[in-house]
Amino acid sequence: MKTKVALLALAAALTLPLAAQTTNVPVATPIAPGRFKPTAESLAKYQCPEWFRDAKFGIWAHWGPQAVPLDGDWYARGMYEPGNGHYKHHLENYGHPSTNGYKDIIPLWKAEKWDPDRLMALYKKAGARYFVSMGSHHDNFFLWNSKIHRWNAAQMGPRRDVVADWQKAAQKQGLKFGVSEHLGASFTWFQSSHGADKTGPLAGVPYDGADPQYQDLYHFPANPGDKDWYSKDPRWQQIWYNSIKELVDNYQLDLLYTDGGVPFGNEVGLSMIAHLYNTDLKNHARQRVVYACKQESKGMWIEDLERGVMPKINPNPWQTDTSIGDWYYNRNWKFRSVSWSIHMLVDIVSKNGNLLLNVVQRPDGSIDPEVEQTLEQMAKWISIHGEAIYGTRPWLVYGEGKVKTKGGSFKEDFKYSANDIRFTTKGKNLYAFALGWPADNQLVIRSLAQPAGTNGNRIKSISLLGSKAKITWTQSPTGLVVKLPAQPVSEYTAALKIKGEDLKPVVVEEAVQPIKPDAQGQLKLAPEEAEMHGTGVNTEERDGQSNIGFWDNAAEWVSWKARVNQPGKYRVLATAAALQEGARLNLVIAGKAVTGSVPSTADWGKFQTFELGDIEIDQAGPVDILARPQDASHWHPINLRSLVLTPR
Repeated sequence: MKTKVALLALAAALTLPLAAQTTNVPVATPIAPGRFKPTAESLAKYQCPEWFRDAKFGIWAHWGPQAVPLDGDWYARGMYEPGNGHYKHHLENYGHPSTNGYKDIIPLWKAEKWDPDRLMALYKKAGARYFVSMGSHHDNFFLWNSKIHRWNAAQMGPRRDVVADWQKAAQKQGLKFGVSEHLGASFTWFQSSHGADKTGPLAGVPYDGADPQYQDLYHFPANPGDKDWYSKDPRWQQIWYNSIKELVDNYQLDLLYTDGGVPFGNEVGLSMIAHLYNTDLKNHARQRVVYACKQESKGMWIEDLERGVMPKINPNPWQTDTSIGDWYYNRNWKFRSVSWSIHMLVDIVSKNGNLLLNVVQRPDGSIDPEVEQTLEQMAKWISIHGEAIYGTRPWLVYGEGKVKTKGGSFKEDFKYSANDIRFTTKGKNLYAFALGWPADNQLVIRSLAQPAGTNGNRIKSISLLGSKAKITWTQSPTGLVVKLPAQPVSEYTAALKIKGEDLKPVVVEEAVQPIKPDAQGQLKLAPEEAEMHGTGVNTEERDGQSNIGFWDNAAEWVSWKARVNQPGKYRVLATAAALQEGARLNLVIAGKAVTGSVPSTADWGKFQTFELGDIEIDQAGPVDILARPQDASHWHPINLRSLVLTPR
């Protein structure tokens, strides 16, 4: 009865002029009958299906009309924001947004070369065990055949039910199928379309989003102060619920992803999750569906991290979503290397997670030749190493090595090497991945050292995935040393299959070798040789070179152990990148310090070498060299590529 009353009240409110509409109407959230209720207590009974835990790797098509301008993510919003690069691009290529708006981009999305069957076959070969289609981005354009509004792919653009066609292709290849919805943020996100230029010849002329005849695309104007990611307006919450319910009811999904936390608080968002779970159980004897969003799950759903990883093993299954390029096709972006994708996958799997990787499509539905090449390289790698990925579970520790990733979103560019080891297990097998092939063909795994005074870590056999060569090894209290064949199986990883008894990680202190001067007496301090002191600062890779990045906390610092052959005065050169002026960096050796300002380079990938100053080193021998912020008031984030000390 309450649901019927709420629906009648909502219908009455939506027939009023916008200015007269109330925002106090309760949201009607009908839920399919079943075991789940929209409460944390009820949803805590959810159990992640084994297919998701076993799958490990999915591919995502973050694709739609916003790909048309070839100008990247958030185009539909940025084109209405003077000063935004998307606005400039739109003005130069399509006209002024007062007359030529996003509604005029949509018909240009034809998808004329889109072959979902061919692409899905490539994705399966590359290792994907599930596929996720875009459902609706923040642009409010639906890729499924919808009765909610006319702005959908079945009626406009390609005039195809894109979600259904992707689903058929996925099912044909035996892949699980999901859809991502980004609609919850659309209502406030799209309000820029209601604005107007503040300067210039068309100042004050409203953009086309202000035209009432297009408000089913651009939404009605938001109430004052309604600017958060999720709107407070129950009218929009109702539209979201109705739209996503249509998607859930019409397509038997294996996975639903929300771009954000649980939408609109518990009352609305938890109702949709309960409806999704109950609908799934109505169609299947066992729970099959997965819900993923960017909020801590506590086992109620799958927690998703955008362009980031967990710092350690998470007890609950989780997912990283990221992309080989920009989210939508961007003619100015470079695609990620296959090594980056492989290292991300291995690190994530070792921590009980899955990788959902966006494969960037052109507006016509095709993919670039270099993307196809990446998929081919991935296919070759997974055909050898899939045994240590699919169906695995974490070991007692995720791994070892210098790169210790800080958890959270937008931290994914780490500089891994063969010294970084990641573990997975399956049955009685322990797998150890080195994230690179060692130059000396030798792996040292410290976690599998011979424990002093015990009979633990009894290794019976070791084999190398992808090789028939006999593997030899020695084990001591400082580590397991494995000799690899001279010919690498892969330039990206070396994966060992280890059988043994009582295998438990041993904590062994690492002996750090000091950096020695070169023939000219210079000390070159590289990121890979630094010790990180903090939870955020870490080694990352930009344009094929490493740097110390994520350094946004003045309480964190780095250090090197070095050896000085000759005391005296040294000139200190630093190479760094920074967005802001004013970061003051200290270099400290044996109580002596030199301080300098890091110049702004206006780009995290643009590095500049500058003189930090001179420092006096009193005596020859081993020294600790510390690089740290001067203080919190003089610190802004930097990327540090190198420090070089040259004798005067």
